[in-house]
Amino acid sequence: MSIRLSSLQKISETREDRRFVSNVKDKHLSKMYGEYVFGEEAIKKYLMRDAYESLMKSIETGEKIDERTADFVAVGMKNWAMDLGATHYTHWFQPFTGKTAEKHDSFFRLDKKGNPIENFDGKTLVKQEPDGSSFPNGGLRETHRARAYTVWDPSSFAFIQETAYGKVLCIPAIFISFEGDSMDLKTPLLKSINAINKAAVPVCQFFDEKVTRVHANLGWEQEYFVVDGSLFNARPDLMLCGRTLFGNASARGQQLDDHYFASIPERVHDFMIDFEDDCLMMGIPLTTRHNEVAPTQFECAPHFEAANTAADHNQLLMDVLDRIAKRHGLRVLLHEKPYKGINGSGKHNNWSLQTDTGKNLFDGGDDPAHDLQFLTFFINTLKAVKDHSELLRASIANTGNEHRLGANEAPPAIISIFTGDDIQEVLNDFKQGILKDKEGETLLEIDLEKVARIKKDKTDRNRTSPFPFTGNRFEFRAVGSSVNVSNPITVLNTIMADQLNNFKISIDKRIADGQETEQAIREELKLILIESESIIFNGDGYSQEWVTEAEKRGLPHLRSTPEALQHYLSDKTIGLFARNNIYSEAELKSRFNIFIEEYINKIDIESRLIDEIATTEILPACVKYQNKLIENVKNLSSIGLTDEAENLKVLIAKISSNIKAMMADIDKMKEERTTAHTFEHKISAQMYHDNVKVYFDKIRVSADNLEMLVEDKSWPLPKYRELLFLH
Repeated sequence: MSIRLSSLQKISETREDRRFVSNVKDKHLSKMYGEYVFGEEAIKKYLMRDAYESLMKSIETGEKIDERTADFVAVGMKNWAMDLGATHYTHWFQPFTGKTAEKHDSFFRLDKKGNPIENFDGKTLVKQEPDGSSFPNGGLRETHRARAYTVWDPSSFAFIQETAYGKVLCIPAIFISFEGDSMDLKTPLLKSINAINKAAVPVCQFFDEKVTRVHANLGWEQEYFVVDGSLFNARPDLMLCGRTLFGNASARGQQLDDHYFASIPERVHDFMIDFEDDCLMMGIPLTTRHNEVAPTQFECAPHFEAANTAADHNQLLMDVLDRIAKRHGLRVLLHEKPYKGINGSGKHNNWSLQTDTGKNLFDGGDDPAHDLQFLTFFINTLKAVKDHSELLRASIANTGNEHRLGANEAPPAIISIFTGDDIQEVLNDFKQGILKDKEGETLLEIDLEKVARIKKDKTDRNRTSPFPFTGNRFEFRAVGSSVNVSNPITVLNTIMADQLNNFKISIDKRIADGQETEQAIREELKLILIESESIIFNGDGYSQEWVTEAEKRGLPHLRSTPEALQHYLSDKTIGLFARNNIYSEAELKSRFNIFIEEYINKIDIESRLIDEIATTEILPACVKYQNKLIENVKNLSSIGLTDEAENLKVLIAKISSNIKAMMADIDKMKEERTTAHTFEHKISAQMYHDNVKVYFDKIRVSADNLEMLVEDKSWPLPKYRELLFLH
């Protein structure tokens, strides 16, 4: 029996045995939330008053923590963790591997007399020394220079991870080299958060002198696919690449539109409850779950949080999803495009700015035309995105998103902003100096008894826009499902900080020249709006008409990852990050090297796996079936059934033709891969895209044709109908 058929049998035999009962089902979710987080309540309980106040002040104002406070925090954190059953601790950090990293150390020690004790001090809390030699560094240092540091990030609360046999205290940390260069995604994010605060506060003080801090908030929406574990194990492409490299479309896919928001399958529902329990206890405020558009595609989303915490929580969630899925005999696919021909997955990033006085700077209330502060931040966002659209596109560039962007299911690879009709009208009036009186609330009259009137939102939703405004925030929809959100949010924070700094300089100059503050702001905003209008598009981003229009407007259309990543190396980008103290030129170049090498390696892996699966699984199955047909032809001819034999010869010829085409394309792909591998990374990446990757679809067409020609029981790989509809 083939692996595929045995996998199908295994699903049938074990489905009824997989029943799940939540071990926390008797608790209210609000009481579960944060049980495993060393948050403000636990800090207050386990620390003396002076240490508690010092730590909280540091978190709120950014002041550095002194050694004495660190010692008190370490003792309190250790006692809290041990009271909950933790035996080990780790600095939990985010290197350029796409995953989190951790090195576990035990609280267990031997004192000077050899007696066993538990110990954890401030020095250990603040810094660990991991071996940095095997992490991606992009040329920041030589391999033999192995020393690196993980350093505690007090702005993100420590938490406990629990597995079946133990608990570990996880301490969020940055990761830097021996020379202090950032080797992670968290360090630049923290710097960008600091940059947006420094830039936004002086602008806010034009309107409210009480503002002393501005926070970047983030609410992500995580899309993912679920597949049965036994089917996953029978697909080498899913195991090693996270996507199917072969597979003919199922007769039924998503064309009935019956999966979106439909009833969640019971087995998946049980899995969701289980991972949500873990997430809530570790402080991830998940509030939403639902079926997505494609079969076996789902989404979860939390309440918004501070950007740094939200980024940490998304990385943690992806790890929890993978771990808990295995517990349920499932696998989670976070790739942007696991299946050809149906929707891929994104990670919508809902980004906003909020003052310490409680004002959401992107919320214009019921009358945005009369809220000059809202217009200030909204119009400056238009300018920031317009001036740096290439960099925003680069921040979301990877192999997975290449399959998704612009594929009539996700925003195009052209960065634009959707404002909505109401806000667009406000902008048009503002540009012309018109200030209309506030109209009453717009209510939707629903002509049904007992059904209440509802208030209409200020904007519609535009799922075809990569960066729509959604009423009180911007939604960066073009971000891929598999990525660490820290990178695109770092870029977004940085370009906004840079624009606000420029705006403040212009306003100060106008005021110095004798203009009143409000007049200066209005006139400067009009100029900025006129300069930025080309970035606004409120139509169908999926249409070919928009591609043509965008080119007329001069908006960049960066279709490939290598093409997009080049913008990390431009003088414009280097200057931007240097001015705002996010990256040095060396750090920025290292990011480019890491991203481009990752692209090459992933395309190379896919290429080699296509060769392996085709040669060792698909071709043998096809040849075996072909030989069976040839034997049939001989038997039919021997008894005089020549017409039937001729029909089979046609089928044999089709199989032979596709086998020949597939083998020829595999040989050409291998030749191009060998050639591409000999060049330096910038050239090699483009060659992998232009010369190697182009054969993926050609080989797949032949293989998928063969899937439709070979008898079902002889096909070695689980088919799309099985992957998409067996839970």
